Amino acid sequence: MRIAAIGVGAIGGFVGGRLLASGAQVTLIGRPRVRDELAGGMVVRDVDGREVRADKAVVATELSAAAGHDAALICVKSAQTEEVARGLAAVLPRDAAVASLQNGLSNAPTLRAHLPGRRVLAGIVSYNVVSRGNLFHRTMNGPLMLEAPGDHPHARALVDALVAAGLHVTTHADLAPDQWTKLLVNLNNAVSALSGAPTRELLLSPGYRRVIAAVVAEAIAVLKAAGIKPARLRGVPIGLMPHVMRMPTPVVRVVTRAQMKVDPEARSSMWEDLERRRPTEVDFLNGEIVRLADKVGARAPLNARIVALVHAAEAAAAGPPQLSARALWTALHAATP
Repeated sequence: MRIAAIGVGAIGGFVGGRLLASGAQVTLIGRPRVRDELAGGMVVRDVDGREVRADKAVVATELSAAAGHDAALICVKSAQTEEVARGLAAVLPRDAAVASLQNGLSNAPTLRAHLPGRRVLAGIVSYNVVSRGNLFHRTMNGPLMLEAPGDHPHARALVDALVAAGLHVTTHADLAPDQWTKLLVNLNNAVSALSGAPTRELLLSPGYRRVIAAVVAEAIAVLKAAGIKPARLRGVPIGLMPHVMRMPTPVVRVVTRAQMKVDPEARSSMWEDLERRRPTEVDFLNGEIVRLADKVGARAPLNARIVALVHAAEAAAAGPPQLSARALWTALHAATP
């Protein structure tokens, strides 16, 4: 089958590169900068340090390059989803499969609205990837989670191709509870972006953990008010996350080590967006909690303040503001009754 990977950032490069290295027919679609960086091939490194190489990466810069493909992996930022969907509607065959490998909850519904006839699979990438030039390095372990493909031939073939590329793929009849859990976890992306701290530092800093615990606890309360029950996180109730974040650092170190591998280089994609002076996805993460709170008559002042702080950093266009844990805590509560 022919697969188009649209949006060759960290996730698109990692998954697309693994597919290419396995011999799959993949067209990468990204910015001219990416085309130039991958002219000599790509290197894909896993969390354990093992590398695979794809020396013949075909990188296009226009969506028209997806014409005639059997499947598309959507890896662009959430704000670009509608534009990409409209472009694909004109070129992607009506029997194609489409998988959203994006943050947030609105991407799959947006794709379905603009791509009638195609089989759209919601997805969750449960790990972090750092990209540097032609290197795509996975910094955490975890599966690639997809909606079950059913009997759609191209959707089934896409899942098979991902598995054949050595990716750990799980399929689910209902992915919504896991999407909410991933959203709760991703609320720390903004803390990473505003602080500039790597993920491991966030986990081992009592001050940053206090911020994360408060933001996530607020979001969990909003979900409860809305009657939404998120899935467990790696077998553990996500409601315990704020409690774990408030524990002493030695306990947190033991708990997180048992749950996941975290590379010292791991940082959030939102940090990378601020670093590269690009718009972030904060409206689709913390902003999702704020909108849900408004809908059900709950309150989410901390998440609303996070959104405002990230937008201020975007407007400043000076990179991550490098807020200390104390400064971030103070900023979050400065305008909170």
